[in-house]
Amino acid sequence: MTTTYVTWGESRVKLTWQPSRELPDRSLITSVHGFCFQDGNLLMVELDRGWDFPGGHIEGDETPEHCFAREALEEAYVKGTCELLGYMVIDHNENPAWSEDSPYPKVGFQVFYKMDILELLPFEGKHESVTRTFISPTEVDAYYEDWHDLYQEILDQALVK
Repeated sequence: MTTTYVTWGESRVKLTWQPSRELPDRSLITSVHGFCFQDGNLLMVELDRGWDFPGGHIEGDETPEHCFAREALEEAYVKGTCELLGYMVIDHNENPAWSEDSPYPKVGFQVFYKMDILELLPFEGKHESVTRTFISPTEVDAYYEDWHDLYQEILDQALVK
């Protein structure tokens, strides 16, 4: 388990990685993300905010796994098998900018999956992504601007599964 602090906007937020085969309370899941692989290479998508890995918010009654599969399809045009890696605890208890009016809970969760890509569809760029690329997992910090030790631990876990 790794803990780090990050600055998101004006907020200092405590993040803790929790490897797990079980999901946290669905009502406290703020987003779902994952690392997608094909032939040992990591998929990255270029969004309006820069390079990222697929992910987003749960819609309606979908499960976190279905959310990730949908986001990977919408952003990267890939399909595959998903495996739960665990979740990141997003803790605002030490964040003076957090308030009861915040759109996020004081302690929430970002769930992470690994996807082995089985189908690479033609990239259409109809959603929020501009392009996709495959890179060596050792190059991710050159693409992802805010890469930190916690993401690296999650990626390392995905690579050994």
